[in-house]
Amino acid sequence: MSVLGIDLGNTNTVVCAVRSELLLEEPSVMLLRNSGARRPKVTAVGHDARSLVGRTTTGVAVVRPLRDGVITDLDTAQAYIRAVLHKVAPHRWQRLRMHAVVGVPLGATPLERRALLEAAEEAGLHRPALLAEPIAGAIGCGIDPLDRRTHLVVDVGGGTAEVTAFCFGEVVTHRSSRVAGDEMTMAVYHHLRERHGLLVGELDAEDIKIRCSTEEGPTVAVSGRDAATGRPKVATATVAELEAAMRPVIDAIVQTLASCMDDLPPQSIGDVLAEGLLAFGGGSLARGFHHRLEEALGFSVKPAERPLTCVAEGAARALGDRRLMQAFRGW
Repeated sequence: MSVLGIDLGNTNTVVCAVRSELLLEEPSVMLLRNSGARRPKVTAVGHDARSLVGRTTTGVAVVRPLRDGVITDLDTAQAYIRAVLHKVAPHRWQRLRMHAVVGVPLGATPLERRALLEAAEEAGLHRPALLAEPIAGAIGCGIDPLDRRTHLVVDVGGGTAEVTAFCFGEVVTHRSSRVAGDEMTMAVYHHLRERHGLLVGELDAEDIKIRCSTEEGPTVAVSGRDAATGRPKVATATVAELEAAMRPVIDAIVQTLASCMDDLPPQSIGDVLAEGLLAFGGGSLARGFHHRLEEALGFSVKPAERPLTCVAEGAARALGDRRLMQAFRGW
């Protein structure tokens, strides 16, 4: 019997085995071809599908099965999860009685949770369970949600940013914002268009955002189409200006954090000041993110060691802890 932890994100999908073995980390993208059948045929997922965004012809569509961290179309999500399971376990016998804990935004509605469970079951998972992504991420970072101290985490994904405080198996307070990593990408896109007259694709803007956060140099070379002439154009953008372009999005996450802090009881505030804030998710890797949060909140912000995979890692570990799963089943 296989036990998996699955993080179905707006931007990336991560699958881990119970011992934190990384089985899959690929873009949450699927290529569908209209073959005349009732349902379009899945021809590629992950990196293979992402490489064709903006390059497909008539009859071929590149889709993202999730928006804002939840399912928008049940059939599409079901087909995507099935394709992911086939990549993780290519042989049919490997998928027999495959158990999984799937991460879900803490702010998801009961209807959105039910849709995700139904899609996972129809895709072939045996009695899948859901676990709130902030809790799963904390477990993946070595935090025990049943601890008697209050812990505060922020999970910044592509579609949502969630701030959660939890203690002794209960959520003390929670705030969710639909302003997250995708809005940072759009901020980069609009900045390049307005400041440099440069039109870039969605994936190019995302890659530029990542390069801005990872490259050491003061500038980033970007290429696209001249907004005025339509001809190819290469420009140079400074890391500082791209960081400034993303600042309003980070400030919106700061406001979400501040609102969550207002609801904390005094004793919990003492725990948070002593322990600091744990940040994970792809959006937490944005240039200047941790510094801005520390500057605004006045206490330490600790980056996760594996911010992109800790949710899936924690979800896989959680299935073996009955007390933990029972404690957070209602969230």
